[in-house]
Amino acid sequence: MSQAGIINTNSGPVPPTVATSYVTDSGTAIPAANVLNVNGGTSQINNVNGIQTIANPNLSNNLEIALTNRIVATVTTTDGVTPVQVYSFALGTTPGTYLFYTRLVAYDITAGLGAGYSSFRSVRTSGIAATLIGADNAFVEEEGDMTNVNAVNSVSGNNQVLTVTGITGRTIDWKVLVEFIFVS
Repeated sequence: MSQAGIINTNSGPVPPTVATSYVTDSGTAIPAANVLNVNGGTSQINNVNGIQTIANPNLSNNLEIALTNRIVATVTTTDGVTPVQVYSFALGTTPGTYLFYTRLVAYDITAGLGAGYSSFRSVRTSGIAATLIGADNAFVEEEGDMTNVNAVNSVSGNNQVLTVTGITGRTIDWKVLVEFIFVS
């Protein structure tokens, strides 16, 4: 005799319970109607592992998995005179040393030319003021007159700063991805 269609409600596995909260590295995410939104991103948070889970501070159903120790920025230049700040990174009040690994790309929209830069820059902070350590170690690839652009890693006060200068009469888009490590 077939047992098809018979439902035994007295035995068998119990359905799993649905989690009502998810504890993260930073806060707790609360699902709404059993839905938890998990998003990726980047963060300037200093985390030795380079990744961190972050709950929305409003206890919503959003959870971010962030690659940490990163700075991402874009800027456009339109002349060859004015240095433009791509980013300024506050070094904080804890004395220590940073190593910044910078990858910068540029595209000259006007002339259809490109450039790429990769550099390492060490910076020490007293917690009040920044000091550059040694020289900026850079690898540069530029085509055509993109050799006339300029990118400079520097410090100002207690900040690490990247500025770029373009070419007069040219619209140049710049994008940077920086990874850093810190020890105190």
